Parts: sequence; C-alpha cells; structure tokens
Amino acid sequence: MNVFEAVKQSVTARQAAEHYGIKVNRNGMACCPFHDDKNPSMKLDGRYFCFGCGETGDVIDLTAKLHGLTVRAAALKLADDFGIILPDRDSRNTLYRKRILPQLMHEPKKKQEEVVRHGVKVLLHYLSLLREWHEECAPRNMEEEWNPLFCEALERQVRVEYLLDELTSCSADQLWNLYSRCREAIKVYERRVEQCERGNPSADRSGQGFTGMHNEGRRKAVKAELCDRT
Repeated sequence: MNVFEAVKQSVTARQAAEHYGIKVNRNGMACCPFHDDKNPSMKLDGRYFCFGCGETGDVIDLTAKLHGLTVRAAALKLADDFGIILPDRDSRNTLYRKRILPQLMHEPKKKQEEVVRHGVKVLLHYLSLLREWHEECAPRNMEEEWNPLFCEALERQVRVEYLLDELTSCSADQLWNLYSRCREAIKVYERRVEQCERGNPSADRSGQGFTGMHNEGRRKAVKAELCDRT
C-alpha cells in the first residue's frame, strides 16, 4: 500500500471537504468551490462530482485543487491533517531493489532514454483521450446513464497525470528507476491507445466491451460513490 492508497482508504472526499470548511448538507451536496455556485451542485461522498462545472475526483484531487498543491503534496497534507500512519516504503520496496532493479539497470543508457521517451508519449496520448472523454461524455444530470468512457476517465485520469508529473519532474538519475516501476501500467495504457486508434474506444484493456456485465458492474461501483442510492 502506498501513501495515496493509505489516504484514500482512510478519508472520504466529504470528510476532507468538511474539514477544510466546505458546508455539506445531509444529502451530501455542497456549493462547488471551483465555480460561482449559488445552489449546491457538487455531490460529495467517497469521491466528488460537480454537476455544474464537471469537476470530479477523489479526496486527494479535492485537497490538491483547494490548496493549489500537487497530488503528492495533497496526499501528505491529508495524512498529516487526519493523523494517518503511512506505509513503510523501505520494507515494501526491498524485493524490488534487491532483485528486479539490478536486472533493469543493465539496459544501455541510450536504450533507456528511448524507452522512457516512448512511455511519456503514450501517457500524453492517453491523457488527451481521457480528458476528452471526461469533458464530452460527462452526465448532464444525476439521472442520466453514465457513458463508459466517462467512467474510464474517472478511474484513470488522475493516475496518468501523476505518472506524467513524476516522469517529467524527477532527476535524470532517478528517471529509469521510476519508469521501471510503472512500465507495466504504461503497457496497459499503450494497448488501450492502440484500441482507440483502431476505432474501438468502447473496448476496455482486456478487449471486452464496456457494455458487458463486468464493466456494467464497474460503472455502477463508480457511480455509487457519487450518487445517493435513495
């Protein structure tokens, strides 16, 4: 478990909003702090979603936007503000450092640079798709059926933005180490981009359509965090 998982398992978006001074009514609705909102249009529970401006995300995203922080700094702030004990990163990474990293470091430096550049291009391409789906496929009201591409954007956009932020801001000495940790996730995103380039954006990373029962369940699970079931 990393710091992001530890925080999200301990604090909901609603709890953080109330802690930082946002008044949330008993139905979980609040005036959105990200636009001129006269009537409560933001739904807060495990996550948050504004039906007025479309802002959405989890507790870390909310804290980052409220305080103008990076997602890493927001996660650490939440951990400090709510007294969350963070995982022991050293013990969690012992196996990686001793067995996997030494093998990866044998890659020639030029090859490493080419691989990382390709990975960043994949992330940028996929992020542009996610942002497009987030904007164009968002529900316009609480009753509207959720587009599966919007669900995918909710699930992955913040993670992709975080990976890009890390890869483009770390030092040259740390770059290959960081990339090797997330290369499997980037491969998944690359297959997804390839599906979209083939004109099949409705297929998920396993090649199944979002209309299948598996993805219907995923969609309902995401929606349940944002909407009351009553």
